[in-house]
Amino acid sequence: MRNGLIASAFALALLSPAVAFAQGSTAAGAVGGAAVGAVVGGPVGAVIGGVAGASIGAAGEPPQEVRSYVVKERQPSVRVEREVVVGEPLPQDVRVYTIPDNSSYEYSVVNDRRVIIEPRTRKVIQIIE
Repeated sequence: MRNGLIASAFALALLSPAVAFAQGSTAAGAVGGAAVGAVVGGPVGAVIGGVAGASIGAAGEPPQEVRSYVVKERQPSVRVEREVVVGEPLPQDVRVYTIPDNSSYEYSVVNDRRVIIEPRTRKVIQIIE
C-alpha cells in the first residue's frame, strides 16, 4: 500500500510541473511540484515533487546570455489587443528577432514588454519586466 502511494505521488509529481514549465521558473516548478506531491504523498511526495518540478522548471528557462541580450537590444514595441501570456503563441503579424549564437530562442517587444519566444511555435517562454 505504502509503495503504491509513493509511486502514485511520484507519477503525479512528474506530471504536475507542466504548470511550472509554462511559467519558466525553477522556483515555481519546485513549489508547484512540492505542493502537488504533498497533497498526494505527504512529506515524501513533497520532496519528490519539489525535485521534479525544479528540474523541469530549470529546463524551460532561457539562459542568462539570452535574457541579457534581449534586455540590451532596442527594437520598436508592437501593440496587440490581447494580453501576452507565457505559453501562448504570438500573433503571426508580430515581428520577431533572432538572437545571434542561439537559434533556440527569438524575441520581440510587445505592448512595451520584452518577450522571449520559441521560434518554431512562436510560444512565449518568458516575459521580461
